[in-house]
Amino acid sequence: MRRALYLPLATLLACAPAATLRSELPVENIPAPRVILPPEFEAAIEDGTRSTTGRPGPNYWQNEAEYDLRVHVDPDSLLVRGASTIRYHNRSPDRLGVLVLDVEQQFHLPGAARVDPAEVTTGMELTRLAVNGQSFREGNIGAGGGVWMMDGTKLVIRPTQPIAAGTTTTLEINWSFPIPARGVGERMGHNAGNLIFLAYFYPQFAVYDDVVGWDADQFLGWGEFYDGFGSYNVTIEAPAQWLVMGTGSLTNAGEMLAPEIARRLAIAETSDTVVHVVTTADLGRVTSGATGWRQWSFRADSVRDVAFSLSRESLWDAMRAPTGARNSNGSPAFTRVDAIYRAGTDSWNRVADYTRHAVSFLSDYTGIPYPWSHMTIVEGVGILGGGMEYPMMSLINQPGEVYLYDTTAHEIAHMWVPMIVSTDERRYGWLDEGITTYHEQEAHRDRFPGTHPEANFLGGYLAAARAGAEGEIMRRTDYHYSINEFVTASYDKPGTLLNTLHGLLGEEVFLKAYREFLNRWKWKQAYPWDLWNTFEDVSGQDLGWFWTSWYETTGVLDQAVESVTTGADGSSRIVIRSLGQNPMPTQLTIDLADGSVVERTIPVERWFGGIERNTVTVPGRVTRVRIDAAELFPDINRENNVWGN
Repeated sequence: MRRALYLPLATLLACAPAATLRSELPVENIPAPRVILPPEFEAAIEDGTRSTTGRPGPNYWQNEAEYDLRVHVDPDSLLVRGASTIRYHNRSPDRLGVLVLDVEQQFHLPGAARVDPAEVTTGMELTRLAVNGQSFREGNIGAGGGVWMMDGTKLVIRPTQPIAAGTTTTLEINWSFPIPARGVGERMGHNAGNLIFLAYFYPQFAVYDDVVGWDADQFLGWGEFYDGFGSYNVTIEAPAQWLVMGTGSLTNAGEMLAPEIARRLAIAETSDTVVHVVTTADLGRVTSGATGWRQWSFRADSVRDVAFSLSRESLWDAMRAPTGARNSNGSPAFTRVDAIYRAGTDSWNRVADYTRHAVSFLSDYTGIPYPWSHMTIVEGVGILGGGMEYPMMSLINQPGEVYLYDTTAHEIAHMWVPMIVSTDERRYGWLDEGITTYHEQEAHRDRFPGTHPEANFLGGYLAAARAGAEGEIMRRTDYHYSINEFVTASYDKPGTLLNTLHGLLGEEVFLKAYREFLNRWKWKQAYPWDLWNTFEDVSGQDLGWFWTSWYETTGVLDQAVESVTTGADGSSRIVIRSLGQNPMPTQLTIDLADGSVVERTIPVERWFGGIERNTVTVPGRVTRVRIDAAELFPDINRENNVWGN
């Protein structure tokens, strides 16, 4: 999700290639800071499901589910009624005494726990719940099997017998709820009587994983979601002339769309320029029937979730985007990109082209081609600020050409993390938002050459750090003290730190490690230590100091040139002082009186253990000293980085 309510203070940062680190100083024998793994992750390593190298372990497993959903959406009453059949495959080695599902609509119940205000509704009502054909009743799950209960936004079910390892359990659930205008923390809703965005609209299995077991964390508003992979057959029943688009392939497009609309859509599938599939003149004649109800059928595999847009007065632009993959016959592979928007929305006639660029660029940059049949961007003015992502679908409200591109690229970047590399956003929101922020910046740089998009994120972090108004990145997502602390820790700082890591390792090593992490964990569930261990494994470096100081604390970097003196022998003595708490290699660019320039590096190890000063001696008289001249690192005070003219 991209938050529009927070625009970080920008400070310009010139982009420069990584300097070569050259150490000519002895390194003292000071123990390096190291990452302390939580007991549950250490246990996963012992069980062989994770590893110290960042690779999935030989015993890695994950549970999966198959969903059949039939959903009736009434735009007049704004009521949703649905029926689910879910086949849950327990691939874990454990017997499951309870089953846990997420029901995010309960976020809107009176008195629900939440970090932001929200519209109050009656939430989701379950009218039937059966397990393996046996009807269950609502009750106290501690009293025995055959019952279910709501615990905040969690539905907890006590089977009559524990679910054995390697077996499949079938749930049948009937449910209904009123659609809130700006629902589930501005992630779904309705607007103006002509747009509905349907998300978090069905009971969905929570993740049961190899590290913590059942994900028991409630949805409180900031932390988003932790979803497992599954397959979906979904039927959306809506009135005629309401266009439905959603996660998955529309399997009955010929039956649902008016013939001319279907013809244009087929053209768009092979077009490298925008095709106007639905124009203003087509409104009211979009579906195959003028009246009654239509049943739109979608099929999706290997997705974390599904979401759908229902629009009555939206235009539809579409074209194809190359993904860099190859079909079985060796020909280039493409996906369709869509922009669905109401007339008069600023710059939206460019969004299909924006989507094409972002999909193609990120397919290449990540090394993982976009894998699905379409990528659809839906205009959501009045429902949210910023954007929200779902597999193959994103809802966006962001005015202005550049911000609209950035938000589009941000939400599309989420197709890689957490939609392909799944992460727990409720505990570690930074892991998907920080990586996505980094992806957004790289896509922006490619789309708008000569710009420095990283400056906004660096500026946001530095402003918070200077004010002492940030929380630790590893703090649980919903437990920051303010929205600004949440944004800094989830977006600006982790995005900035990937740039910092890029500077530390250099382009070749960084990209190799980065892409290796994505490749190792595609279609799996990654934790922060999997990312960290992969970078150390690929780079061959112990980066414990980097993870512990920058992700687990709010210490800052502030290196200063304290003094420069010239001795009787003509050599110069340069004293560098660390005024901050976090270590970083000190890269010095030194101008000498004879016109030559030398570079020296104080290795990061020389700052371990709280050492405040280090000295560098160079032959000749010094006229200028610069710390981090390439501006690779997030120093909070660059005024003390330079000595001399």
